[in-house]
Amino acid sequence: MFRGIDEVDWASLRHAYGSAEDVPGLLRGLASADPAERETALDRMYGAVHHQGDVYDSTLACVPFLLALTVHEEVRDRAGVVELLVSIGGDGGGSGDLAERARAALRARADVFVRLAGDADAGVRRAAPAALVRFVDRPARVLALLRERITVERDDRVLLALAEGLGLFARVRLPAGDAQATEAVDLLAALSGPPYGPGLRLAALGQLAQCAPESLPADLVPTVVRLLRDRSGQRGCERPAPDGPGADTLAGRLRRLRPSDEEGSRLLRTLHSALGGRVADRVALLCGQLTSPDALDRCNAVLMSAGLFREWRTEAAQPVALIGAQLGAEEGRLHDAAVAVLVELFQLALPAADRLHALVTFRPELRVRHGERGAPRLGGPLKALARAGDARATPVLAEVLAGPVVPHDLGLVIPHLGRAAAPLAPALRRRLARVPLDGPDTQERAVPLLSALTALGDAESLPSVLRLLRGMPDGLRLRDAVTGAAVRALVAFGSAAREAIPDLRGLLETDCAVAAADALWSVTGEADAVVPVLLRKLTDPGSGRYRPAATADVLGRLGPAARAALPGLRRMTGSGEASERAAAACAVWRITGDPEREQVLPVLRAAWAEHPRTRTTIAGCLAALGPTGAPLHDLLRAELTSPRRHLADSGGCYGHDIRADEELLRLCREALGREGGG
Repeated sequence: MFRGIDEVDWASLRHAYGSAEDVPGLLRGLASADPAERETALDRMYGAVHHQGDVYDSTLACVPFLLALTVHEEVRDRAGVVELLVSIGGDGGGSGDLAERARAALRARADVFVRLAGDADAGVRRAAPAALVRFVDRPARVLALLRERITVERDDRVLLALAEGLGLFARVRLPAGDAQATEAVDLLAALSGPPYGPGLRLAALGQLAQCAPESLPADLVPTVVRLLRDRSGQRGCERPAPDGPGADTLAGRLRRLRPSDEEGSRLLRTLHSALGGRVADRVALLCGQLTSPDALDRCNAVLMSAGLFREWRTEAAQPVALIGAQLGAEEGRLHDAAVAVLVELFQLALPAADRLHALVTFRPELRVRHGERGAPRLGGPLKALARAGDARATPVLAEVLAGPVVPHDLGLVIPHLGRAAAPLAPALRRRLARVPLDGPDTQERAVPLLSALTALGDAESLPSVLRLLRGMPDGLRLRDAVTGAAVRALVAFGSAAREAIPDLRGLLETDCAVAAADALWSVTGEADAVVPVLLRKLTDPGSGRYRPAATADVLGRLGPAARAALPGLRRMTGSGEASERAAAACAVWRITGDPEREQVLPVLRAAWAEHPRTRTTIAGCLAALGPTGAPLHDLLRAELTSPRRHLADSGGCYGHDIRADEELLRLCREALGREGGG
């Protein structure tokens, strides 16, 4: 297996973390009799030698030895090695000369994968189809091999991999008009019907949806739901044995995080992904999954619902209510998955609110989550109920606030309850007054409470806010974060915070100057005291923390009183980050009231189209402008009719992207409503 390995000058080769002199040990580790050593070696291969899909000179040097490992039957876990080779030579295996040389080396040895397609190890046979499609150059031979293996294969999981291989083959070959690609589609269509088993039929339908959606049956959703239940019935009471602790490696952790029914999850995930914008079909399919008698099918549905909600603005009431129905499940994994999804839906979780309320009422132990490390956190069901804006969360939160253990993050859900949380203000105020001024967790305790009292506009908490501002020592961990949160509270208190004027003036020469200027304007209404500070922050990157977009936002709220800032804002509309250009253009519009003369409309249109994260800023500006924002109302109307969430391609945190999108839609409606119902 390792003939010639010591003749390679590994020390002169590189991987993601420097010299590749450790690679021979990793290759030998893949052949070890010790499962933990094999897993650690594979983890390191992905983590260093093929880091994030990159191909290095050491990756190329490994290919002959990896190929040798795959054909020695005494080597355990050869399937993982085949999958590594597919990754190295696949579409995600990087670009450039080294990546192309790696693909060429694998194509030159493609006969290895032909042999592996009939290997005695089912895991190896399962990994082989993807390699056949990618590395065997003759399409007719590839299709013949896949067809032959489907005829003789008896392992259901290998059959699914063969169907996936057919789908990949068709997707690769169809653009070139290959006759074999059409044959592959016809074969998939045949596999999607009787007499084949439900798992293989589901796999074939998923592949057809990806490569030839016109070949799908008209009754796709009922067919899939029926096949899913047939598959579950065949599986019966059999459940895979839980993974043991295994090695503490990335590969091991990812394996333990897989769904209990990974195969079923992949089948339905493929179909959902392929259906894409056919949202009505996807919602119907999801509801069919969520009403399955099989708990694993329902768990898979809950887990994949997140992707649908994050990407599409769809009517979510029915699937969300069905997700709520899983909260009473005896299977812990299903319950936990339902809670995790509902927590990230914010107001969209309202159809499940009755279930959430029942859960936090009758199972008080779920109100606070005690982790092995760190401070207690608010329990998922209560967090989901509060984030949904359901007023029934308020008395439950009051009980938690009165209890012996109060999670530090409780205050973060208060803004979602609005005025319904007003009865909690006294308890929140008392807790803020007890936050230590110099503790290691001052920031973790103070900021959520300040956020809550800011949302409630609780001016009675002013003494406690000032206590923090005046009493925190220099050098306190994350002191600026607490100061910023305290100053934002003063903005909300407005003229009721006049006692804080000296404190705010003292902050005008600090890194919190922009927030302090905003608060001083809110408290006093005196532009003369704050405009010079904001001008300095706008134009001088060296004046402490440079936050031009935040500065422009404050100047825009000052309106005509900030006319002195116009030259700097005009310059800013033509340079810098998209968020800065959009904020500056909005400020110019609000200050002058003349977007056409100021030529800010093209800036805002370009930012809206090219940088979706600026849309909330722009929509907020238009909502504040009222009818005078009409020149851009066409953007708002188009946004309200778009089926896709504006951050669907951002790759961010799905829950907060949903919340941001719902806020954008709210602002669009508000702005058009002020227009007169536009």
